[in-house]
Amino acid sequence: MQLTRAQLEAFDRDGFLVFPELLAQEEIDILLSETERVSRVEADGIFREGDDQQAKSLFRLHEPDGATASPAFRQLARSPRCLGLAQQVLADDALYLHHSKVNMKAAIQGSTWPWHQDFMSWKLDGIERPNMVTVLVMLHEATPINGCLYFIPGSHKLNRLDPYYDTSTAYRLWAADTKTMRKAMALYPEPVSVTGAAGTVAVFHCNLLHASGHNLSPVDRWHAFMCFNTVANHPQPVEDPRPDYVRSTNWNKLVLGDNSPISNAAAG
Repeated sequence: MQLTRAQLEAFDRDGFLVFPELLAQEEIDILLSETERVSRVEADGIFREGDDQQAKSLFRLHEPDGATASPAFRQLARSPRCLGLAQQVLADDALYLHHSKVNMKAAIQGSTWPWHQDFMSWKLDGIERPNMVTVLVMLHEATPINGCLYFIPGSHKLNRLDPYYDTSTAYRLWAADTKTMRKAMALYPEPVSVTGAAGTVAVFHCNLLHASGHNLSPVDRWHAFMCFNTVANHPQPVEDPRPDYVRSTNWNKLVLGDNSPISNAAAG
């Protein structure tokens, strides 16, 4: 899909774009099945929470090997509806995946993700420039009650804020504290809820402030995230780097796939 000038200008202004139901339900069903399969694996890159240790996050789905590898997610990562979007908003064809993941909010008990910018963590991975975007694919309908994301339009123009290390959930991350968020929210419009049917896709800038709440509904809410970086901007050496599943060392340029429907066939 080719973005218009107006869409590219909106991304520059707001830091995100949303495309309703870009994937068909048949494709989503395959990705849901793969997510369920991978969630039963015991491997590095799978984070669990709650008394019954339900999966919260699954990483490294796009690679051709490893316990969490999925041909369907590998195809999704290279799709024009994913990689193609990232190439256009970054104005660069030479991209790789810093990481891929599915965040799973279990019914009733799925926990929050605090306000943060992705580049808060990625800068510490040794990445010098915020030339990065994430493509989000809704695997279930996203609503306020089931813990949809919220974006603060235009907040990517704040550049990287000073973070604190949040340890409140099973997946720990660098986040924005209350004082920082009060200042940011005084400068920019009200947060917008990122809602939509399964198959809806959003692309957002790595410095865009975003968060999500508890899943208070009786059904699960799962989202897939493909986090793209330019090859030229790959991480520089750092002391005690994070694991490969979250800070990829495979910086080979991704080859753009075709518009074939997502399937479980092996992707090249």
